[in-house]
Amino acid sequence: MLRRLLPYCHDLWSHRDLLRQFAVRTVQIRHKGSHLGLLWSFFNPLLMLGLYVFVFGFIFGGRFGIIENETGVDYAIGIFFGLTLFGFIGEVMAVAPTIIIANPNFVKKVVFPMEILPAAHVAAAGFHLLISLGLALIFLVVFGRTIHPELIWLPVIIFPLILLALGVTWIFAALGVFFRDIGQLMQFLTLSLMYSSAVFFSATKIPASMWVFLKFNPLLLAIELARNTALWAQPMNYHHLGYLYLFSIVTCHVGYVMFRKMKPAFSDVL
Repeated sequence: MLRRLLPYCHDLWSHRDLLRQFAVRTVQIRHKGSHLGLLWSFFNPLLMLGLYVFVFGFIFGGRFGIIENETGVDYAIGIFFGLTLFGFIGEVMAVAPTIIIANPNFVKKVVFPMEILPAAHVAAAGFHLLISLGLALIFLVVFGRTIHPELIWLPVIIFPLILLALGVTWIFAALGVFFRDIGQLMQFLTLSLMYSSAVFFSATKIPASMWVFLKFNPLLLAIELARNTALWAQPMNYHHLGYLYLFSIVTCHVGYVMFRKMKPAFSDVL
């Protein structure tokens, strides 16, 4: 039954050991050759968070305007939270078109489950996502902010983002084999996604004429839900959460089906 309803869950679980090995390999390759190695997974978010606190919180004095007595630190952590979620999607989008192209040896192996390659990159990006979120929560405690009970919603919000990332990666990984120009568009697409996802401001500041279109952006809704519950202790918007799950599940399923349908032709192209 699971294989018919959620075939990607069945396949990923069946090859979970292989998925884990490739995910670890992807993380190791990213830090290969550096003296600090995996420690950069902690230092990079710390340096970026410190930069955001100084520049956006104290120099520009930005505010989200969600809570009273909002400080520069609150604003900086809110930006960091948004950039962390965006960075997760942006990271997988950036490498997705070249995942299959960069591994032609696996394409020629009939028994190798190529669906694992995009999923491994999502898992590796998820590893860095968890580190960044953990550091953001630690900073909340360090700066004397209250850890609200609404924080329990955070994993519920993150989960559909993982499904969304899987679907997007499968789609672009498959299309990237046949249309090499897609890789050249990724920088523009990711930048456009960042500015349309309310990373640096609250969605309440979006004009009504633009909200008509941007309200369908699942990443924008995920960032707003995460900040509102984890940082501002706002009530959960169940309509937005439901749409986020529906969009992510559909995207994941469509991406998996597309990848499976196009996979037999990979070897002909490569």
